[in-house]
Amino acid sequence: MADGAAGPLPGAGAGSTGDRARGALLGLAVGDALGAPAENMRPSEIRRRWGRIEGFVSDDPAGTDDTEYAIFSGLLLARHGSALTVPHVERAWHHWIADLDEGPFRGAGFSERGTLENLRRGLAAPISAQHRHAWSDGLAMRAAPFGVFAAGRPAEAARLVAVDGRVSHEGEGIYGGQAVAAGVAAAMVGAGLASVIAAALSVVPMDSWTARSLRRAVTAAQRPYPDRLTRERAVRSAVVIGGYPWTDLAPEAVGLAFGAFTAARGDFRTAVLTAVNMGRDADTTAAVAGALAGALHGESAIPRDWASAIGPVRGSCLPSMRGYHVLDIAELLTPDDADDTPAGPDRPAEPPPPDAPGSPWDGAATCHGATR
Repeated sequence: MADGAAGPLPGAGAGSTGDRARGALLGLAVGDALGAPAENMRPSEIRRRWGRIEGFVSDDPAGTDDTEYAIFSGLLLARHGSALTVPHVERAWHHWIADLDEGPFRGAGFSERGTLENLRRGLAAPISAQHRHAWSDGLAMRAAPFGVFAAGRPAEAARLVAVDGRVSHEGEGIYGGQAVAAGVAAAMVGAGLASVIAAALSVVPMDSWTARSLRRAVTAAQRPYPDRLTRERAVRSAVVIGGYPWTDLAPEAVGLAFGAFTAARGDFRTAVLTAVNMGRDADTTAAVAGALAGALHGESAIPRDWASAIGPVRGSCLPSMRGYHVLDIAELLTPDDADDTPAGPDRPAEPPPPDAPGSPWDGAATCHGATR
């Protein structure tokens, strides 16, 4: 790591677990909404259309499947905690997604679509994860809740997110989710930049594509450059597979997100905007960078106008998640810190109940069985 990167960042020691949880999950949602319009674009296309993205470019910003699947996984984790098993995850996918007649689940990624097709054909985990996009960033995009739950315990965060991921991902797709979950878990206790990166690397094989991509991106981000555009180009060049048509590669997206986080020295605004302006799977890379920076600095690090634009999710991809706010999930995953949660003008007084007769959630909103 570069000189000075190993120590705690300014302000990193401040903030309760609940504050960091809100920062992580609100940061994910903000990054997702900021990056959504730039998804699958090249930086040159972004510059031609908007110059440089410095905030929301939509009059009605909203998150994508990244936020809705993070809420889905967060509810499941809140229900089962460290006792989460693959059958729990598989039953939830069936009950709240695969067995519903809700059409094509608009906006879902390729890995989620492949998983749904397999589940609907009667295949069970881990066979349900054997599709052409098992290496996608679909697990990485929903991994932050596991880091929030297992604050300060990167190995446990990585174990739990792998349990979640076995229904939908294999190999590098699992590793990407583990790196994100572990990084958020370290950031949740105020670890310095180097420690967050080390935590992410500690839970994936050192010779994996994910680890190599993450190391290359971080190394590139730390070098001196004349301007931010040159730095962003260097980070992209370090990890992007030129000419490859799919932008949802987990090793690439995770590398870009950690590269943006490193280039920003953990600063929230800089991290998410760096991720957005690098293009590719911009909603996911910005969501991950936002979760890392938000966990590190807490909710107050997120610009107020960005935070206030995030409302309950609309269920455009997962209709069963409609009405939940990411801050509801932060409360469920940090019950000991619930009393320090500020009221929000756009949040329902109580989250809509996720359980119904016969539901596998069986009262998720009560956080029963969440062993912290």
